[in-house]
Amino acid sequence: MTEPGLYAWPPAPIRTARLALRESEARDRAAVIALFSSPEVGTYVGGSRPRDELERTVPEVPGQRPGFFVVELDGAMIGMVTLDQRDADGPGHVRADVGKTELGYMFLPEAWGQGYATEACTAVLDWFADALPGEPVVLTAQTANAGSMRLAAKLGFTEVERFEAYGAEQWFGVRSPMTVAG
Repeated sequence: MTEPGLYAWPPAPIRTARLALRESEARDRAAVIALFSSPEVGTYVGGSRPRDELERTVPEVPGQRPGFFVVELDGAMIGMVTLDQRDADGPGHVRADVGKTELGYMFLPEAWGQGYATEACTAVLDWFADALPGEPVVLTAQTANAGSMRLAAKLGFTEVERFEAYGAEQWFGVRSPMTVAG
């Protein structure tokens, strides 16, 4: 995610009013497979992946890396939030002049529409602001994804530009350290 040693990973679990955000464990594997194989989840992220492929390729403990937070509700994984350090030479849209740390999130369809994404992303962004004060965070979402566009606004992201990728218009925004989510 960032240069090694800038913060301790994994952090202690982050607790919100309803959720726990923690590092991945073996018990999360089935939910990770469900997440990436879900046609609903895949709608705005380039499509779902075949379940049999995921069964073969997802490691016993998925997502073991800095910046990967499991979102847990009542002891079960309902989604994930990620913070990834984007490299200008890597795939995807990168604007190093704006910020290189990108927020990502995916939730199981049964968790949609209940405010969990807002709650989880806010907690992760607050953690990141404490771990690396002054660092901006960027976000990319398809403009057709109304839920993600609302979430970006709630979290305090502002539009930098729009671009085409994956056959659709994408929105690229930044949340500067001075931005306060409301």
